[in-house]
Amino acid sequence: MMNLLVLYGSRTCEHDVSIITAVQAMDNLDKEKYAVVPVYIDKAGRWFTGDALKKMEFYTHFDEKKVTPCMLVPRHGGGAQLVKEKAGLFGGNALLCEPDCALLAFHGLNGEDGTVQGLLELYGVPYTSAGVLGSATGMDKIAMKLIYKGCGLPVLDMCWFERSDWECDRQAVLDRVEREVGYPAFVKPANLGSSIGISKAKDRAGMEAAIDTAASFDRRILVEVGVEKPQEVNCAAVGYGGDVTVSLCEMPVSWEEFLTFDDKYMRGGKGAKGSKGGAKGGTKGGMQSLARKLPAPIPDEMTQQIQEMTARIFHVMDLKGVVRVDYIIDPATNCVYVNEVNTIPGSLAFYLFEPMGISYPKLLDKMVESALAAYRERQASSYSYGSAILSKVAGGAKR
Repeated sequence: MMNLLVLYGSRTCEHDVSIITAVQAMDNLDKEKYAVVPVYIDKAGRWFTGDALKKMEFYTHFDEKKVTPCMLVPRHGGGAQLVKEKAGLFGGNALLCEPDCALLAFHGLNGEDGTVQGLLELYGVPYTSAGVLGSATGMDKIAMKLIYKGCGLPVLDMCWFERSDWECDRQAVLDRVEREVGYPAFVKPANLGSSIGISKAKDRAGMEAAIDTAASFDRRILVEVGVEKPQEVNCAAVGYGGDVTVSLCEMPVSWEEFLTFDDKYMRGGKGAKGSKGGAKGGTKGGMQSLARKLPAPIPDEMTQQIQEMTARIFHVMDLKGVVRVDYIIDPATNCVYVNEVNTIPGSLAFYLFEPMGISYPKLLDKMVESALAAYRERQASSYSYGSAILSKVAGGAKR
């Protein structure tokens, strides 16, 4: 049986959404295949494990006495160990388990952005979701859109600047935004998801307020054209390398300007225990609770275009596991624009694959299989190169 860590939480504005995604995943993992080990990182950055973390209700009355402080440490010869955190002067780091793979359920900074991925790469632990490159660029809206633009993918006109530019000369920034983007416009922090910190500006006063909001969340700010009465279409993909399955397309039915955090996550919906068609387990919320049309009511050729772009983005950014790409349709021109990629989407986008006959447990299996395939490929590369540099330095060679 595989020891599968489920890593989630962390220091992020999307902390609570990450908990929902993780508990849903733990509810649906095949217990005959996996020994599921929750590893929860709280908002202070402390690590905990324990079976109590598998229940959603535990997080509303968190009791540290019922969980075990832990940490992940490198194992001599490769891999890692999950150990009980040393307690007291003479305490020891008792071994809890040696993970075979890690399923990542982070959203946002300090988890989805490549930081944890880099740690697992160093330790030699296979993990689901994108690698360091795909995770980092997928988190930064500015870098992401510049990559899309360089690949010839359709993106909305935009400009970006740093918080220091705004603090130095607000009027110059406003003049530039009006010149390069105009109104209406969306103002976004570069490194946040779930619509946090995003505002729509319709005039100069609104722009000033929107930039103040975005700048309170991040040091880099993106401003892009605000499409009038836009439609959003989302499409997911799962796999690794050449083995990629693209999902159906969905359209959130309430998407008129943009979905707020509460729109996305605070509605009741499928997913409660016993609800028809939802993930098993008592975990309401997550992206599956959003009202949507599935499949999206768009022409077949547009569906094909979006699915092909999703597969291309998956390959260009060297992604793996499950990702969801969000698109914007301008109804005035019928043009499709790439908005952003979510390298660890809310609820792992299981609801986009279920109508295709891929159950949530099977989707999780595919994510683990992709993680192991990527790990095998990484291990096949050489990380050693013979060099005489050290012997020359030791022999007193001049630099």
